[in-house]
Amino acid sequence: MGSLRCLPPLAAHSHVRVRIDLAYDGADFSGWALQPGQRTVEGELSRVLGHVLRLPEPVRLTVAGRTDSGVHARGQVAHADPPVEAWTVHGPAALRRLARALPPDIRVRAIATAPEGFDARFSALWRRYAYRICDDPANADPLRRHDTLWNPRPLDLAAMNEAATLLLGEHDFAAFCRRREGATTVRALRSLDWRRDADGVAVGRVIADAFCHNMVRALVGALLPVGAGSRPPSWPSEVLMTAVRDSAVQVVPAHGLCLEEVRYPDPDQLSARAALTRRVRTAAD
Repeated sequence: MGSLRCLPPLAAHSHVRVRIDLAYDGADFSGWALQPGQRTVEGELSRVLGHVLRLPEPVRLTVAGRTDSGVHARGQVAHADPPVEAWTVHGPAALRRLARALPPDIRVRAIATAPEGFDARFSALWRRYAYRICDDPANADPLRRHDTLWNPRPLDLAAMNEAATLLLGEHDFAAFCRRREGATTVRALRSLDWRRDADGVAVGRVIADAFCHNMVRALVGALLPVGAGSRPPSWPSEVLMTAVRDSAVQVVPAHGLCLEEVRYPDPDQLSARAALTRRVRTAAD
């Protein structure tokens, strides 16, 4: 029997995890996720990043929040796992090269080696979205028409906030989500409130551990009739308790919605947070 040939050990880390912070105007994108024949944020960024790092194919990306068609982002976060050699050689100039190569409706704000255990999706503690509504013709700004919904009737924000308070906590938000096979609709809604900015525009701020498909836009759609006075403040919570989509709840247009921030724990808690998030939750008793 011949002697065994010693093989060189495999490299312990052939790839490196990179965190990418970015913003985009969602108006001309068919959402974040790759779709054949469609222009998407993921498609553009993965292609250009692959080019910047001199890789033979686009870079695979994992994102914190898969925004829908037309939704904007100021605080989106993604990660990629390029080969160590490519990152070592081309990473230092990646931010500058991305600024030159990306289309003007996407901007990478930071790109750097991620802490150990970082996962853009599963390590996140929460996501914060904002929805903008102008309900006063005197304040309508045509330069903000791509990120602000025009509402023809004045809104009572106090009534909307009263209704929003009844939705807070961990619930099954099936009544406000588009169901996906094998996915839970249980979410922990941490904050939902409405305020007027310096221009008098109504801005809804919503924070949750995560959001299911169409959830924010459906929540806003349930609160608008309350603000207009056609529904009582108790109505959105009554819809929530049914756990069934109500045709009376209109999903508002995408262009008023923006992902503003994704918050992560301290570096030493990233792995634990990711492991916890991966567990499929059920509604609290």
